[in-house]
Amino acid sequence: MDSQMQAELIAIEVLGDSEDFWDNADSTSDNSDFSMGEVENALNEPDFGILFDVDGVLARGSNPLDQAKKAMEKLKDANGHLRVPCAFVTNACNRSHDKALQISNWFDMEVSPDQVIHAPTPVKLLREVHDKQTLVIGQEHRLDIAKDLGFDNLCTIEDVKEAYPLLDMVDHENRVKVAKGQYKENPSFPRVEAILLIGEPTHWESNLQLLLDLLLTQGKPTEAPTDVHTVPQIPVIACNMDLVFMAEACMPRFGHGAFLLCLEALFKKITGNELHYVSLVGKPCEITYRFAEHTVSKIAKRMGINKPIKRLYFFGDNPHVDIVGANLYDRYIKQNALNLQNGNTTSTGDSADEDACSVSSVDSASSLPSSRIIPENAELHDQTVEHCLSMLVGTGVYKYGTEMNKKGPDGKYVYHGHRDIAHEPELTNPHKYVHCVDKGIDYIFERESMVAL
Repeated sequence: MDSQMQAELIAIEVLGDSEDFWDNADSTSDNSDFSMGEVENALNEPDFGILFDVDGVLARGSNPLDQAKKAMEKLKDANGHLRVPCAFVTNACNRSHDKALQISNWFDMEVSPDQVIHAPTPVKLLREVHDKQTLVIGQEHRLDIAKDLGFDNLCTIEDVKEAYPLLDMVDHENRVKVAKGQYKENPSFPRVEAILLIGEPTHWESNLQLLLDLLLTQGKPTEAPTDVHTVPQIPVIACNMDLVFMAEACMPRFGHGAFLLCLEALFKKITGNELHYVSLVGKPCEITYRFAEHTVSKIAKRMGINKPIKRLYFFGDNPHVDIVGANLYDRYIKQNALNLQNGNTTSTGDSADEDACSVSSVDSASSLPSSRIIPENAELHDQTVEHCLSMLVGTGVYKYGTEMNKKGPDGKYVYHGHRDIAHEPELTNPHKYVHCVDKGIDYIFERESMVAL
C-alpha cells in the first residue's frame, strides 16, 4: 500500500461516517465503524476513559452547570468515587491543585491535582530544557507553574527590564528615568537560554520589545547582532494557541494566540525568518492528548483497573480546538498503529518510573511541523488507546445549528488556528454531538454497556 493510500485510509477512519452525526443528537446513533456491543460489560473494570474540557462543558466561569452535576453523579459509585478514569483538560493556565480543589467542590468528589491538565502541563515532558535559564511569560502564578513543570532557573520580564533598563523605550516613564540618569544596568544578569510562553502577559508592547531583543541576541542583549537574519534562535515553547476566548463581554477577547501572532509577525518582519518553536503545547496539539492518555492510564492503575485503556471520549465545546484536537489525536493513534505494523515503532522500559516507558517512535506523521512532535525521551505509559472519540456539547462556544466553518467575502474559510496546525475543516466534525455533558454520559454508558447505578 503506498503512502498516499495509507493517508487516505487514516483520514477516513478518523472521521468515520460523519454524515449523520447531527441527526438524533441525543440518541444512541453511532457514527463509528464498530458497534456498541464490541466490549463486555465494563461495570467493574472499564477499558475506556473520559476527558472533560472545563469551561463550557462542566461550568461557566466559576459556576458549575446543572447538567454537569447530573453527569458526575452518574459516574460515581456508591461511595462517591468515580467509576471510570477521568481527567480534566483545559487550555487555561492555573495551578493544578487550585483547579482540582474547585472541581472537587463543584461535584462533591475527590479530584487530585494530577487529574487536571492545563495548557502548560505537558511541558513536564520537555526535560531537556528544564535546567536552562528560562524566561517565563504569563501573569499570576507563572513562576509557581513553571517550577511545578520542572524548571529550576527562572526569570521574568520584569527581571530582564530591570537588568537592561535601556531596552524598554515603549514605556515613556522609563524614558524619563533614563533621560535623567536614574538607572543602573546589570551586565552580569544571566543569559536567557530558553523562553517559556505560558499565557498572554500584561503590557504586550514591553513584552514584545524585550522578547525580540532576547531572540536577536541569543538571550544576552548587551551587544547588537552583526546580522539579525542569521542569529541562532534560543528555544521557545508556547502553551495555548487560542486566538480568542469567550468571557463576559458580548464578543470574544484576545487569547494567548493573539499575542503569539504579534510576536511571530514582528520576528519575521525584522529577521525575514519564521519564529521557530521547540514545542507547541495545549489543545489541539497531539502532545496534550497523549499526555491526557498517559494521565488516564495512571489513574486507571491507581483505581485498580488492570485492563489497558482502549478508548478515550473527549468532551469539548469548541469545534476548532477541542474537537480538532481529539480528531488529530485519533489520526495520530491510527498512524502509530500503522507504523507498528510496518516495524517502524520501538519502545524501551529504561525509565525512572517502573510503570512508565520511554517512548521512541516514528511520530504520527513525519510531515508534522517539528513543534508538534512528541519528544522521543518522554516518560509516558504505553500508548494503548485505539480510538479517541470527540464529543461536542452545545453548552459553551458552539451553538447547535450554527455553521462550523465560516467563509469570508472572498469565499475562503476564515481560520483562527495557529500557523503550525494546518486548516482541515473536516476535523471540526465530532464523533457525536450532544446537547450537554449529561446526555453524553448516557450515550457512553449505552455504548459501553455500562449499567447506571
